[in-house]
Amino acid sequence: MAAWMTLQELRYLVALVDHGHFGRAADACHISQPTLSTQIKKLEDQLGVTLFERTNKSVHVTAAGEEIVARARQMLADAEAILEAGRRKAGPLAGVFSLGLIPTLGPYVLPWLVPALKDSYPKLRLIVHEDLTAHLLETLSAHRLDAALVALPIADSGLEALPLFDEPFWFAAPRGHKLAKAKVVKEEDLRGQRLLLLTEGHCLRDQALAICGATDAENGVEGDFRAASLETIRQMVATGMGITLLPAMGLGDARACGIAVRPLDGGIGRRIGLVWRRSYPKVRDLHLLAEALRDHLPRGVRRV
Repeated sequence: MAAWMTLQELRYLVALVDHGHFGRAADACHISQPTLSTQIKKLEDQLGVTLFERTNKSVHVTAAGEEIVARARQMLADAEAILEAGRRKAGPLAGVFSLGLIPTLGPYVLPWLVPALKDSYPKLRLIVHEDLTAHLLETLSAHRLDAALVALPIADSGLEALPLFDEPFWFAAPRGHKLAKAKVVKEEDLRGQRLLLLTEGHCLRDQALAICGATDAENGVEGDFRAASLETIRQMVATGMGITLLPAMGLGDARACGIAVRPLDGGIGRRIGLVWRRSYPKVRDLHLLAEALRDHLPRGVRRV
């Protein structure tokens, strides 16, 4: 059986169990849904058992499949351990390391993170994957990432999280806005305000709405102007299209562009952390990476 069963097929199997849906599992594995269906059916035929009960709305693992899935998880963990054993002699943080980043971090973290890692760990080959939080966590669970930098907290019992730094949010508005003259913008000042937002799926979008005590439906006309990047949001504010909340690293040259920026009362913001699978074998490397991050933080954020 070991002659034809591949680790990739086991990853497909585990992904389907974790997501309970062919479409979501296929997205997490970066393959098409028909391809995933074909691979799972092939695996069932070769094993001679039905692994899943399928309905129009859901997929459930069978009793016979539960033991096979448990063994598949163990085999994937063992495979990671074998790779780690082969890399160990090269020293800490050496070889290929796949790191996920959310889009509201990538452009601001990489310029100071990459040089710091090159100086401290010249044998490290960093591969960066930028995506939304939900997709990064799915890819991480599917063993396609080593770790990810995301906003905390996360709700996944299979993942471990290590807080790194706190990043305050700033109020940003055209200079003529009524709150532009305030020394500090309080949370109650934001209640009912309509914001320029990122597109759905960005955790920063949900955080901004929560601070303002609003939903998408309540956010009003400005909520119809949604951007895929903080840079676009900044430009929209500069042209007078509305107001927003920006993380400290995303301020850039906001003031030079005619934008009034004001701190939020109480240091409201987000906590950024490093996330990985609980079964990941190179935990020491993850803590070294975390320390490299903490030791080279840019201005405007606070180490935790």
